[in-house]
Amino acid sequence: MWLKLLVSVCVIAFCLFLGYFAAAKYRSRKKFFSQFATFNERYLNELSYARKPLADFLKEYPYSGDFAKTIGSFVSMRETQPKLGYLTKDEKKLCSDYFGMLGKGDAVSQKNFYSAQKGELDEKKAKSEKEAKSRGELYLKLGLLAGLAFVVLIV
Repeated sequence: MWLKLLVSVCVIAFCLFLGYFAAAKYRSRKKFFSQFATFNERYLNELSYARKPLADFLKEYPYSGDFAKTIGSFVSMRETQPKLGYLTKDEKKLCSDYFGMLGKGDAVSQKNFYSAQKGELDEKKAKSEKEAKSRGELYLKLGLLAGLAFVVLIV
């Protein structure tokens, strides 16, 4: 009796973990676009007011996760194409174009370019947040249901 209960709890916990793991792509995507939109806002403010050198600006704010790796690869190797599996081809092109223009040209042309990117980044941020919420809940529920189905088979 106790053994079946213990195995049942372990199976449900394992399936919930699998559901959480399956939703990681959407959480990473949400975090990436959230930091990307924040970076764009900060850069626009920088272009409008302080106009520090790009290297100083990039060191000023800490980022984490995949966005930090993208910034790091841009700074160290001048590589503008992110190598992230959860980004679509169009989103990779957006990143490539964005980082390709970073620090190039005068402040007015950069401000115009990055102001135009603001709307698209905010849209991608909102879409990824909505998707992470709905898909994250869906995968957790599917994990719970799969765990319960296995428990029914065990008992």
